[in-house]
Amino acid sequence: MTLPFEAHIALRYLLVRRKQAFISVIGFVSVLGVVVGVTALVLSLALMTGLQQELRNRILGATAHVFVWKTGGIADYHAEAAALRAVPGVTGAAPAILGKALISSGRGEAFITLKGVDPQLETSVTDIERGMTSGRLLALAGDPADGGLPGIVIGADLAQTLGVADGDDVTILTPQGTLTPMGVYPRSRRVRVAGRFSLGLFEFDSAYGFVSLPLARRLLDRPSVDVIELRVDDIYRADAIAASIPRALGAAYFCQTWAELNRSLFSALWLEKMAISITIGLIVMVAALNIVASLVMLVMKKSPDIAILKTMGASSRSVMYVFMLQGLIIGVIGTIAGAAAGWGVAAVLDHYRLIRVPMDVYQIAYVPFVVEGRDLAAVVAGAIAVCFLATIYPSRQAARLNPVDALRFG
Repeated sequence: MTLPFEAHIALRYLLVRRKQAFISVIGFVSVLGVVVGVTALVLSLALMTGLQQELRNRILGATAHVFVWKTGGIADYHAEAAALRAVPGVTGAAPAILGKALISSGRGEAFITLKGVDPQLETSVTDIERGMTSGRLLALAGDPADGGLPGIVIGADLAQTLGVADGDDVTILTPQGTLTPMGVYPRSRRVRVAGRFSLGLFEFDSAYGFVSLPLARRLLDRPSVDVIELRVDDIYRADAIAASIPRALGAAYFCQTWAELNRSLFSALWLEKMAISITIGLIVMVAALNIVASLVMLVMKKSPDIAILKTMGASSRSVMYVFMLQGLIIGVIGTIAGAAAGWGVAAVLDHYRLIRVPMDVYQIAYVPFVVEGRDLAAVVAGAIAVCFLATIYPSRQAARLNPVDALRFG
């Protein structure tokens, strides 16, 4: 295939002879600048995308997608759960009672969120059963042969704080008091650790305890279930499904979705992603300035050649295309190399989990990197566009060059 003469000359100028090696070095530095900028931008986007997805997946594994309350309370949760499961898009429904408590053992104590659940239904809403590292959720009712103590399932980090293992006894103290002749006393109950779970979120693994619904009612003084938790088939349709519930079942129902509960967290992550992208994107702008400098120097060096081309019949448009193509080649090569390098480094960092972070600060144990196709495409398109814009000024200067002046002073 025969190249257009503009592309042929552009490639010749990029691959200059040894006596003009300085121009070649400037071109190489320009390519390297684009590579570094694009690589950094791909990695930063992969980091923030991975962090968002990892936190979202773990939060959705530990909690429900939609929370449903009912005016007047939920008297028969079996009937309510069955009605909610009939709503299109709902795949699971389970009751819950939530409250705060103090849990203590002979070796430690901690404040926790106490969650009363129906073990048979809870597995249809959360991943707690799959997250069990020991024991089973079905053991919450307690074993009459084991002293009749009810069970509690706690997070692995909480178990470490308390210094307990499966089968050990702990005491739960709740602020809901019991009236006695001596005044109001907090309610306490001795329970047995029936299992431990690890959901990968420090907030849950260090501060959550699951008990049976009857025990939660007594400890938290709740006459009925607080909320029905739902799992839906598409997390991005959770808002639409939640809005359909009052229309289908009546105005007494009101809902809240996982996105509403975690809006501040994901808004902060999105803002950080944009801020990092803009900051790292400035590196690509610096690389574009290198392209401008290299083309300006090339125009000055090649003034006699430009004059000869014009005297031989080359139009100003053709001369402009020569330098535009040269800058575009630099941008395309640098962008493709940088995108490939960024994708490869992100894959290695994510696969081997090389960057570790404290779980109590970031909720996860390592920094995940996920390169999304649309992010990669946006980076590639944006970088090439910036590099192309950088070629306009020096290319127009070359096109305006007067052949007589170039031959006289070149």
